[in-house]
Amino acid sequence: MVATMTDAGSRSDEPAISVAGLSKSFGDVRALDGVDLQAAPGTVLGLLGPNGAGKTTAVRVMTTLLAPDAGTIRVTGLDAVRDAARLRERIGLAGQYAAVDENLTGLENLVMVGRLYGMRRPAAKQRGRELLERFDLLEAAGRPARGYSGGMRRRLDLAAALVARPPVLFLDEPTTGLDPRSRLELWRTIEEFVADGRTVLLTTQYLDEADRLADRIAVIDNGRVIADGTPDELKDRVGGERLEVRLSDPGAAAGARAVAALAPLSDEPPAVEAGTVTLTVRRRGGAIVEASASTTSRCAGPRWTTCSCR
Repeated sequence: MVATMTDAGSRSDEPAISVAGLSKSFGDVRALDGVDLQAAPGTVLGLLGPNGAGKTTAVRVMTTLLAPDAGTIRVTGLDAVRDAARLRERIGLAGQYAAVDENLTGLENLVMVGRLYGMRRPAAKQRGRELLERFDLLEAAGRPARGYSGGMRRRLDLAAALVARPPVLFLDEPTTGLDPRSRLELWRTIEEFVADGRTVLLTTQYLDEADRLADRIAVIDNGRVIADGTPDELKDRVGGERLEVRLSDPGAAAGARAVAALAPLSDEPPAVEAGTVTLTVRRRGGAIVEASASTTSRCAGPRWTTCSCR
């Protein structure tokens, strides 16, 4: 395969977002502790976790608003520390709260953002009208933003993040506080953005939101990634069947042989405690029969007395 170069100078086969060993502390509080993340171009990476888990800090570091203490961050092939100024031209950011000027109209907000990106006023105005139409805000274009509903402000904030046509968009809990209808509208907007080949990093507290929008999910807690995978993979790990094999010989040697025999049935290492081997298997029929065959063929005869799957 021949790797090509994009207009940002990055290889086309390079991840749109690549984070390794990211750490950040505020005094004695370690907000991020060795975070690794990766998002392929044209996908949504969901960062799922409770309040205080480190999601917003991660976004602020990846978007050059905070300097990392350690680790490497590359977005669209650019280093977030060395190439911070260039990177800001290549990304969009919508935070937890709509960052709009309430005294300006919807169109004036977008024109202002375009001018800050160096666009000429006519081009910024044209781009603003395009986005207002896309986000169903054209009728409110001449109204001050202070009269917008919460959902309208969110859509205006997202439109502002798209003025410069960024290939990567960071959304920090964009639907928090929205009513169900506005939430669904924003979901559809994000899906349309990704359908254009763009990449999104989305932080959220909502399982259903991550399940619907994300191609991959990283679960973060206490500044660490504690799980990573596709939505289906994570659901299998949490909701898969649990297999328990009670050994007739509870000795360490028999337990080790049983673990070796049963390991292929699970994505995670089996656990041995008090003569019982426990593992999580993917949802499928025949798990008990397969476990029986495995322990019989690889453990010099059946070494378990009972086997249950639940």
